[in-house]
Amino acid sequence: MSRKKYAFDLRSLSLKKVTASAGSVAWRAVRFILSSVAFSIVFYVLFSLVFSTPEERRIADENRIYAKTLPQLMKREAMLEPVIKGLQERDNSIYEEIFQTEAPAPDAIDFNGVIAGSDSLTSESFLSYSSSKAESVMRMSDRVEESFREIFDALVDRRDSIPPLQSPVAGVTHTRTGASVGMKRDPLLKIDVFHSGIDLVYPPEEPVYATADGVVREASRAKGIVEIDHGNGYVTRYTLLGSVLVSRGMKVKAGSKLGDVGISRGSFAPHLHYEVLRSGEVVNPVDYMFASLTPEEYSNMLFMSVSTGQLLD
Repeated sequence: MSRKKYAFDLRSLSLKKVTASAGSVAWRAVRFILSSVAFSIVFYVLFSLVFSTPEERRIADENRIYAKTLPQLMKREAMLEPVIKGLQERDNSIYEEIFQTEAPAPDAIDFNGVIAGSDSLTSESFLSYSSSKAESVMRMSDRVEESFREIFDALVDRRDSIPPLQSPVAGVTHTRTGASVGMKRDPLLKIDVFHSGIDLVYPPEEPVYATADGVVREASRAKGIVEIDHGNGYVTRYTLLGSVLVSRGMKVKAGSKLGDVGISRGSFAPHLHYEVLRSGEVVNPVDYMFASLTPEEYSNMLFMSVSTGQLLD
């Protein structure tokens, strides 16, 4: 009996030793893994502090260059501020003389100036102003949508001719836009008269181009007028030209040069008076120039043409 008990004790002791040995090996493995991870982290931190990647070195070099050039740029900015202010004052004086309004901002329908000055406005006046502007924009969008529908219907029904969709001058922008169709103030008579086109302010001898294919039905060098029949009831009229390069009956393509911008005796500034007629009725030329304009420039140009209340001649 004692011999069996002794053998059992030996087996138990041997099992405990094996278990202890396995646990020791596992713990050493865990310690090795943890030590390796910790060493890798420390090595990476030290390496990143001492050495830089090519991308990091490039960024550091650019930052040093920017730090050197920033003071120079700030000095140039300080020198340009009075020049820009002087140009703005000059532009305002010119526009007040011609259009009876301030010079247009880079974005004519940007209302940041209104919002910035809203501290001095009452909530009622601000809501009234916003409501009136929203109604004006909605009316303009309705007219634009109606014009687009008419154009698309004409393109679908009559594919042999398209309406004038280009600008009569190159690089047209809203800052060169004067009064459009509607009742406008005559600068000489000081009364409201109907204006049948749009005034585009450009220097003399600026080329004037046909806005679509057609046939010249009138060309007067004495009057400075060119009329083009584009078919499907569309006619464009270009007036106040300083020179006329086409003659009656001549076929022209879109982009053909018709003449140059001129100035009349009663004009405040040289400009082109451009008209679009559909079936004998005057339409807003801005609605037929979107092929040469971005959506933003079209919106600005439409806003300027509607809000400008005085003619140039």
